[in-house]
Amino acid sequence: MENPLSPFEVRVIGALIEKEITTPEQYPLSLNALINAVNQKSNRDPVYDLDEATVQEVLDELRKKHLVSDRTGFGSRVAKYSHRFCNTEFGELQFTEQELGIVCVLLLRGPQTPGELRTRTNRLCRFDDVHEVQTVLERLMEREDGPFVARLPREPGKRELRYAQLFGEEVPVTESTNITDTSESTSSAAEMDLQRLDRLEQEVGELRREVEVLKELLRQEN
Repeated sequence: MENPLSPFEVRVIGALIEKEITTPEQYPLSLNALINAVNQKSNRDPVYDLDEATVQEVLDELRKKHLVSDRTGFGSRVAKYSHRFCNTEFGELQFTEQELGIVCVLLLRGPQTPGELRTRTNRLCRFDDVHEVQTVLERLMEREDGPFVARLPREPGKRELRYAQLFGEEVPVTESTNITDTSESTSSAAEMDLQRLDRLEQEVGELRREVEVLKELLRQEN
């Protein structure tokens, strides 16, 4: 992404997308409603406790990036906020229902496994099984206008791989990065093995010389 989002911007965008889908009758959101959505205790990781000034500052930055708009409804002076992040007439970024569900949950909860994503997107979209989630994740990684998602290295002791969104400033260590690290570790281990072999060869050479000296001493005594 050309202008990566800060962690707070990621949370605000994710909250606006979620509420647009799950509570359309209350969308766009007032500032108070958005603060509650951002600081929500459930379905959030990490859990924030942002104050009004901070959320307003984040909204101002997102407006400069043309990712959020605000408007005052008829008969009301309270500003309401909506995202322009995707699936709008204002931008080119378009997601299917399943793609948007995955992106939204990754924005709100950070890296997750396909199984976790299937469970946690049930209010946003429908997946018949984990394989269908995997297919959508692969599509998000391979889209020509992306990638929007990255596969992370396998955690020690864990069977399932996790996936992370790529819209934020915090670039995750991806599986390809891990491969590079692994090759470097392998190279380092090979160098250590060679050094150990050299030491063993030197020790063997010294032992052979000592054996020859002992043999010569025995011959002289006889």
